[in-house]
Amino acid sequence: MGNREKTVQQFKCPCCSGAIEFDTNLQKMKCPFCDTEFDLDTLKQFDETMNEEQPDHMDWKADSKTWAASEASEMKAYVCQACGGEILVEASAAAAFCPYCGNPVVLEGNVSGELRPDLVIPFKLSKEDAIRAMEQHLSKKKLLPKVFKDENHLQEIKGIYAPFWLYDADCKTGVRCRATRVNCWSDSRFNYTETSHFLVFRQGSLSFSHVPVDGSTRMPNDLMESIEPFDYRDAVDFKTAYLSGFFADRYNESAADCENRVNERIKNSTQSAVMSTIVGYSSVVPENTSVQMTAGKTLYALLPVWILRTEWNGKQYLFAMNGQTGKFVGDLPMDRGAYHRWLWGLTGAVSAGIIGLSLLIHFLF
Repeated sequence: MGNREKTVQQFKCPCCSGAIEFDTNLQKMKCPFCDTEFDLDTLKQFDETMNEEQPDHMDWKADSKTWAASEASEMKAYVCQACGGEILVEASAAAAFCPYCGNPVVLEGNVSGELRPDLVIPFKLSKEDAIRAMEQHLSKKKLLPKVFKDENHLQEIKGIYAPFWLYDADCKTGVRCRATRVNCWSDSRFNYTETSHFLVFRQGSLSFSHVPVDGSTRMPNDLMESIEPFDYRDAVDFKTAYLSGFFADRYNESAADCENRVNERIKNSTQSAVMSTIVGYSSVVPENTSVQMTAGKTLYALLPVWILRTEWNGKQYLFAMNGQTGKFVGDLPMDRGAYHRWLWGLTGAVSAGIIGLSLLIHFLF
Protein backbone atom coordinates (compact mmCIF):
# COMPACT_ATOMS: atom_id res chain seq x y z
CA MET A 1 0.00 0.00 0.00
CA GLY A 2 1.22 3.47 -0.86
CA ASN A 3 1.66 6.17 1.70
CA ARG A 4 -1.32 8.47 2.15
CA GLU A 5 -0.75 12.09 2.97
CA LYS A 6 -2.80 13.39 5.85
CA THR A 7 -3.92 17.00 6.03
CA VAL A 8 -3.84 18.36 9.55
CA GLN A 9 -5.98 21.42 10.19
CA GLN A 10 -3.93 24.22 11.67
CA PHE A 11 -5.55 26.84 13.91
CA LYS A 12 -4.14 30.30 14.52
CA CYS A 13 -4.50 32.02 17.84
CA PRO A 14 -7.19 34.75 17.58
CA CYS A 15 -5.21 36.82 20.10
CA CYS A 16 -1.67 36.78 18.67
CA SER A 17 -2.05 34.83 15.38
CA GLY A 18 0.48 32.22 16.51
CA ALA A 19 0.01 28.51 15.68
CA ILE A 20 -1.79 26.75 18.53
CA GLU A 21 -1.55 23.11 19.57
CA PHE A 22 -3.55 20.62 21.56
CA ASP A 23 -2.45 20.35 25.19
CA THR A 24 -2.96 16.78 26.45
CA ASN A 25 -2.93 17.80 30.09
CA LEU A 26 -5.53 20.54 29.70
CA GLN A 27 -7.46 18.71 26.98
CA LYS A 28 -7.70 22.08 25.27
CA MET A 29 -5.98 23.97 22.50
CA LYS A 30 -3.26 26.26 23.84
CA CYS A 31 -1.13 28.95 22.28
CA PRO A 32 2.57 28.45 23.15
CA PHE A 33 3.24 32.14 22.55
CA CYS A 34 0.62 33.91 24.70
CA ASP A 35 -0.59 30.91 26.80
CA THR A 36 -4.23 31.52 25.83
CA GLU A 37 -6.44 28.44 26.11
CA PHE A 38 -9.32 27.54 23.80
CA ASP A 39 -12.03 24.92 23.57
CA LEU A 40 -11.76 22.99 20.32
CA ASP A 41 -15.43 23.57 19.45
CA THR A 42 -15.01 27.30 19.93
CA LEU A 43 -12.02 27.34 17.58
CA LYS A 44 -13.88 25.37 14.95
CA GLN A 45 -16.79 27.78 15.12
CA PHE A 46 -14.41 30.74 14.87
CA ASP A 47 -12.68 29.19 11.85
CA GLU A 48 -15.99 28.47 10.11
CA THR A 49 -17.20 32.01 10.71
CA MET A 50 -13.99 33.49 9.34
CA ASN A 51 -14.28 31.34 6.20
CA GLU A 52 -17.83 32.57 5.65
CA GLU A 53 -16.79 36.24 5.57
CA GLN A 54 -17.21 37.78 2.14
CA PRO A 55 -16.02 40.99 0.54
CA ASP A 56 -18.54 43.80 0.10
CA HIS A 57 -21.05 43.42 -2.70
CA MET A 58 -22.65 46.80 -3.48
CA ASP A 59 -23.96 47.23 -7.03
CA TRP A 60 -26.58 49.77 -8.03
CA LYS A 61 -29.18 49.87 -10.79
CA ALA A 62 -30.25 53.23 -12.24
CA ASP A 63 -33.86 53.49 -13.45
CA SER A 64 -34.09 57.19 -14.34
CA LYS A 65 -35.50 58.14 -17.73
CA THR A 66 -34.54 60.86 -20.19
CA TRP A 67 -36.58 63.97 -20.90
CA ALA A 68 -39.55 63.67 -23.20
CA ALA A 69 -39.31 65.87 -26.27
CA SER A 70 -42.24 68.04 -25.11
CA GLU A 71 -40.63 68.60 -21.70
CA ALA A 72 -37.17 69.31 -23.13
CA SER A 73 -38.60 72.07 -25.30
CA GLU A 74 -39.89 73.81 -22.15
CA MET A 75 -36.47 73.84 -20.45
CA LYS A 76 -33.23 75.67 -21.21
CA ALA A 77 -29.73 75.19 -19.87
CA TYR A 78 -27.52 78.08 -18.84
CA VAL A 79 -23.78 77.97 -18.18
CA CYS A 80 -21.63 80.34 -16.15
CA GLN A 81 -18.40 81.25 -17.90
CA ALA A 82 -16.74 82.10 -14.57
CA CYS A 83 -17.33 79.04 -12.37
CA GLY A 84 -18.77 76.55 -14.87
CA GLY A 85 -22.06 76.26 -13.03
CA GLU A 86 -24.93 74.90 -15.13
CA ILE A 87 -28.55 75.53 -14.29
CA LEU A 88 -31.88 74.57 -15.79
CA VAL A 89 -34.78 77.02 -16.02
CA GLU A 90 -37.99 77.42 -17.93
CA ALA A 91 -37.46 78.42 -21.54
CA SER A 92 -39.20 81.75 -20.88
CA ALA A 93 -37.08 82.62 -17.82
CA ALA A 94 -34.45 85.32 -17.98
CA ALA A 95 -31.46 84.01 -16.02
CA ALA A 96 -29.17 86.98 -15.50
CA PHE A 97 -26.75 85.89 -12.79
CA CYS A 98 -25.17 82.65 -11.60
CA PRO A 99 -26.56 81.72 -8.16
CA TYR A 100 -23.14 80.32 -7.16
CA CYS A 101 -20.72 83.15 -7.97
CA GLY A 102 -22.93 86.05 -9.10
CA ASN A 103 -21.43 86.36 -12.58
CA PRO A 104 -23.59 86.61 -15.72
CA VAL A 105 -24.68 83.37 -17.36
CA VAL A 106 -25.42 82.77 -21.02
CA LEU A 107 -27.83 80.51 -22.86
CA GLU A 108 -26.18 77.19 -23.63
CA GLY A 109 -28.85 74.98 -25.21
CA ASN A 110 -31.67 72.57 -24.54
CA VAL A 111 -31.75 69.62 -22.18
CA SER A 112 -32.28 66.77 -24.63
CA GLY A 113 -30.32 63.66 -23.69
CA GLU A 114 -30.24 64.56 -19.99
CA LEU A 115 -31.75 62.25 -17.40
CA ARG A 116 -35.18 63.36 -16.30
CA PRO A 117 -35.73 63.70 -12.53
CA ASP A 118 -37.90 61.00 -10.99
CA LEU A 119 -38.96 62.96 -7.91
CA VAL A 120 -39.10 66.52 -6.64
CA ILE A 121 -39.77 67.98 -3.21
CA PRO A 122 -41.49 71.32 -3.81
CA PHE A 123 -40.33 74.44 -1.97
CA LYS A 124 -42.24 75.08 1.25
CA LEU A 125 -40.33 78.18 2.39
CA SER A 126 -40.08 81.54 0.61
CA LYS A 127 -37.27 83.99 -0.01
CA GLU A 128 -38.48 86.04 2.97
CA ASP A 129 -38.22 82.94 5.15
CA ALA A 130 -34.62 82.48 4.02
CA ILE A 131 -33.74 86.11 4.85
CA ARG A 132 -35.29 85.82 8.33
CA ALA A 133 -33.44 82.54 8.89
CA MET A 134 -30.16 84.23 8.01
CA GLU A 135 -30.85 87.07 10.45
CA GLN A 136 -31.59 84.57 13.22
CA HIS A 137 -28.48 82.58 12.28
CA LEU A 138 -26.30 85.69 12.64
CA SER A 139 -27.93 86.80 15.90
CA LYS A 140 -26.93 83.58 17.65
CA LYS A 141 -23.21 83.80 16.83
CA LYS A 142 -21.36 85.25 19.82
CA LEU A 143 -17.95 85.38 18.13
CA LEU A 144 -19.21 87.11 14.97
CA PRO A 145 -17.70 90.57 14.33
CA LYS A 146 -20.28 93.14 15.40
CA VAL A 147 -19.90 95.13 12.19
CA PHE A 148 -20.54 92.07 10.02
CA LYS A 149 -24.31 92.28 10.43
CA ASP A 150 -24.32 95.92 9.32
CA GLU A 151 -21.57 95.93 6.69
CA ASN A 152 -22.20 92.63 4.90
CA HIS A 153 -24.28 93.00 1.75
CA LEU A 154 -26.59 90.20 0.71
CA GLN A 155 -25.65 90.03 -2.95
CA GLU A 156 -27.77 87.15 -4.15
CA ILE A 157 -30.49 84.85 -2.91
CA LYS A 158 -31.82 82.15 -5.20
CA GLY A 159 -34.11 79.19 -4.85
CA ILE A 160 -32.44 76.20 -6.48
CA TYR A 161 -33.58 72.65 -6.95
CA ALA A 162 -30.35 70.78 -6.15
CA PRO A 163 -29.70 67.46 -7.94
CA PHE A 164 -29.53 64.47 -5.62
CA TRP A 165 -29.21 60.76 -6.24
CA LEU A 166 -31.35 58.71 -3.87
CA TYR A 167 -30.26 55.15 -3.16
CA ASP A 168 -32.53 52.32 -1.97
CA ALA A 169 -31.19 48.92 -0.93
CA ASP A 170 -31.67 45.87 1.24
CA CYS A 171 -28.46 44.78 2.95
CA LYS A 172 -27.19 41.80 4.87
CA THR A 173 -24.21 42.53 7.05
CA GLY A 174 -21.70 40.73 9.20
CA VAL A 175 -19.44 42.45 11.71
CA ARG A 176 -16.49 40.92 13.55
CA CYS A 177 -15.19 42.79 16.60
CA ARG A 178 -12.49 42.33 19.19
CA ALA A 179 -13.82 43.08 22.67
CA THR A 180 -12.48 43.15 26.21
CA ARG A 181 -14.02 42.88 29.65
CA VAL A 182 -12.01 44.26 32.57
CA ASN A 183 -12.51 43.11 36.14
CA CYS A 184 -10.69 44.83 39.04
CA TRP A 185 -10.42 43.81 42.69
CA SER A 186 -7.99 44.05 45.58
CA ASP A 187 -6.99 42.40 48.80
CA SER A 188 -4.86 43.52 51.72
CA ARG A 189 -1.67 43.23 49.69
CA PHE A 190 -2.34 43.85 46.00
CA ASN A 191 -4.66 45.43 43.46
CA TYR A 192 -5.63 43.05 40.66
CA THR A 193 -6.80 43.66 37.09
CA GLU A 194 -8.08 40.84 34.93
CA THR A 195 -8.68 41.52 31.24
CA SER A 196 -10.66 38.95 29.24
CA HIS A 197 -10.53 39.08 25.45
CA PHE A 198 -13.42 38.12 23.17
CA LEU A 199 -14.14 37.83 19.47
CA VAL A 200 -17.70 38.99 18.87
CA PHE A 201 -19.70 38.28 15.70
CA ARG A 202 -22.94 39.91 14.67
CA GLN A 203 -25.11 39.41 11.59
CA GLY A 204 -28.23 41.24 10.57
CA SER A 205 -30.36 42.73 7.81
CA LEU A 206 -31.09 46.39 7.20
CA SER A 207 -33.11 48.27 4.60
CA PHE A 208 -32.15 51.72 3.35
CA SER A 209 -34.55 54.10 1.66
CA HIS A 210 -33.57 57.30 -0.15
CA VAL A 211 -29.99 57.70 1.07
CA PRO A 212 -29.11 61.08 -0.50
CA VAL A 213 -25.91 62.12 -2.27
CA ASP A 214 -25.77 65.43 -4.11
CA GLY A 215 -24.83 65.13 -7.76
CA SER A 216 -23.17 68.52 -8.28
CA THR A 217 -19.56 69.43 -7.58
CA ARG A 218 -20.46 73.12 -7.62
CA MET A 219 -21.79 72.94 -4.08
CA PRO A 220 -19.56 71.67 -1.23
CA ASN A 221 -20.61 68.20 -0.16
CA ASP A 222 -20.41 69.08 3.54
CA LEU A 223 -22.74 72.06 2.97
CA MET A 224 -25.34 69.90 1.24
CA GLU A 225 -25.06 67.16 3.85
CA SER A 226 -25.44 69.72 6.64
CA ILE A 227 -28.93 70.80 5.52
CA GLU A 228 -30.19 67.21 5.63
CA PRO A 229 -32.50 65.55 6.38
CA PHE A 230 -35.31 66.04 3.88
CA ASP A 231 -38.76 64.58 4.50
CA TYR A 232 -39.37 62.34 1.49
CA ARG A 233 -43.04 61.96 2.35
CA ASP A 234 -43.45 65.28 0.52
CA ALA A 235 -41.73 63.96 -2.62
CA VAL A 236 -43.93 63.86 -5.72
CA ASP A 237 -43.46 62.77 -9.31
CA PHE A 238 -41.50 65.38 -11.21
CA LYS A 239 -43.32 67.93 -13.35
CA THR A 240 -41.72 70.94 -15.00
CA ALA A 241 -44.36 73.20 -13.40
CA TYR A 242 -42.59 72.87 -10.04
CA LEU A 243 -39.59 74.74 -11.49
CA SER A 244 -41.59 77.88 -12.18
CA GLY A 245 -39.79 80.78 -10.53
CA PHE A 246 -36.79 78.68 -9.48
CA PHE A 247 -33.53 77.39 -10.87
CA ALA A 248 -32.62 73.73 -11.15
CA ASP A 249 -28.97 72.78 -10.86
CA ARG A 250 -27.71 70.47 -13.57
CA TYR A 251 -25.97 67.37 -12.19
CA ASN A 252 -22.37 66.85 -13.30
CA GLU A 253 -21.76 63.65 -11.34
CA SER A 254 -23.70 60.56 -12.36
CA ALA A 255 -25.18 58.04 -9.95
CA ALA A 256 -22.23 55.76 -10.73
CA ASP A 257 -19.78 58.59 -9.93
CA CYS A 258 -21.36 58.97 -6.46
CA GLU A 259 -21.42 55.27 -5.56
CA ASN A 260 -18.28 55.41 -3.41
CA ARG A 261 -19.83 58.13 -1.25
CA VAL A 262 -23.15 56.34 -0.76
CA ASN A 263 -21.40 53.01 -0.14
CA GLU A 264 -19.36 54.64 2.62
CA ARG A 265 -22.49 56.13 4.21
CA ILE A 266 -24.34 52.82 4.09
CA LYS A 267 -21.39 50.84 5.43
CA ASN A 268 -20.83 53.28 8.31
CA SER A 269 -24.54 53.26 9.17
CA THR A 270 -24.65 49.47 9.00
CA GLN A 271 -21.63 49.05 11.26
CA SER A 272 -22.99 51.59 13.75
CA ALA A 273 -26.41 49.89 13.89
CA VAL A 274 -24.96 46.43 14.38
CA MET A 275 -22.38 47.51 16.96
CA SER A 276 -25.10 49.20 19.02
CA THR A 277 -26.32 45.67 19.83
CA ILE A 278 -22.97 44.72 21.42
CA VAL A 279 -23.17 45.59 25.10
CA GLY A 280 -21.56 44.45 28.34
CA TYR A 281 -17.91 44.92 27.31
CA SER A 282 -15.30 47.42 28.44
CA SER A 283 -14.15 48.05 24.87
CA VAL A 284 -15.28 47.00 21.41
CA VAL A 285 -13.14 47.49 18.29
CA PRO A 286 -14.51 46.46 14.85
CA GLU A 287 -12.09 44.38 12.77
CA ASN A 288 -14.18 43.54 9.72
CA THR A 289 -17.49 44.65 8.25
CA SER A 290 -19.04 42.93 5.26
CA VAL A 291 -22.08 44.32 3.43
CA GLN A 292 -23.97 42.19 0.91
CA MET A 293 -26.48 44.34 -0.94
CA THR A 294 -29.54 43.23 -2.88
CA ALA A 295 -32.17 45.18 -4.81
CA GLY A 296 -29.96 48.28 -4.98
CA LYS A 297 -31.52 50.99 -7.14
CA THR A 298 -31.16 54.73 -7.61
CA LEU A 299 -33.56 57.58 -8.23
CA TYR A 300 -32.84 61.08 -9.50
CA ALA A 301 -34.46 63.81 -7.39
CA LEU A 302 -34.50 67.60 -7.21
CA LEU A 303 -34.50 68.92 -3.64
CA PRO A 304 -35.26 72.54 -2.61
CA VAL A 305 -32.36 74.69 -1.42
CA TRP A 306 -32.10 78.43 -0.87
CA ILE A 307 -28.61 79.73 -1.67
CA LEU A 308 -27.52 83.05 -0.15
CA ARG A 309 -24.31 84.86 -0.97
CA THR A 310 -22.98 87.80 0.98
CA GLU A 311 -19.74 89.78 0.91
CA TRP A 312 -17.74 91.40 3.68
CA ASN A 313 -14.21 92.81 3.63
CA GLY A 314 -13.80 91.65 0.04
CA LYS A 315 -14.60 88.00 0.83
CA GLN A 316 -17.56 85.95 -0.32
CA TYR A 317 -19.62 83.93 2.18
CA LEU A 318 -21.99 81.18 1.09
CA PHE A 319 -25.04 80.00 3.02
CA ALA A 320 -27.64 77.34 2.34
CA MET A 321 -31.10 76.71 3.74
CA ASN A 322 -33.23 73.61 3.35
CA GLY A 323 -36.21 74.91 1.37
CA GLN A 324 -38.47 72.33 3.01
CA THR A 325 -37.45 72.25 6.69
CA GLY A 326 -35.69 75.62 7.14
CA LYS A 327 -32.40 74.18 8.42
CA PHE A 328 -29.78 76.89 7.85
CA VAL A 329 -25.99 76.49 7.58
CA GLY A 330 -23.00 78.50 6.38
CA ASP A 331 -19.52 79.75 7.22
CA LEU A 332 -18.97 83.03 9.04
CA PRO A 333 -16.00 85.25 9.93
CA MET A 334 -14.77 85.22 13.52
CA ASP A 335 -13.89 88.15 15.73
CA ARG A 336 -10.39 87.22 16.91
CA GLY A 337 -10.53 89.61 19.81
CA ALA A 338 -13.86 88.20 21.04
CA TYR A 339 -12.48 84.67 20.61
CA HIS A 340 -9.40 85.37 22.72
CA ARG A 341 -11.49 87.10 25.41
CA TRP A 342 -13.82 84.08 25.48
CA LEU A 343 -10.84 81.70 25.62
CA TRP A 344 -9.16 83.60 28.43
CA GLY A 345 -12.46 83.76 30.29
CA LEU A 346 -12.89 80.01 29.96
CA THR A 347 -9.29 79.37 31.05
CA GLY A 348 -9.74 81.71 34.01
CA ALA A 349 -12.93 79.95 35.07
CA VAL A 350 -11.21 76.57 34.96
CA SER A 351 -8.19 77.91 36.87
CA ALA A 352 -10.44 79.47 39.50
CA GLY A 353 -12.21 76.16 39.90
CA ILE A 354 -8.90 74.33 40.39
CA ILE A 355 -7.68 76.92 42.93
CA GLY A 356 -10.98 76.71 44.80
CA LEU A 357 -10.73 72.94 44.90
CA SER A 358 -7.12 73.12 46.15
CA LEU A 359 -8.13 75.51 48.94
CA LEU A 360 -11.00 73.22 49.91
CA ILE A 361 -8.69 70.18 50.04
CA HIS A 362 -6.14 72.16 52.08
CA PHE A 363 -8.86 73.31 54.45
CA LEU A 364 -10.22 69.77 54.89
CA PHE A 365 -6.86 68.17 55.49
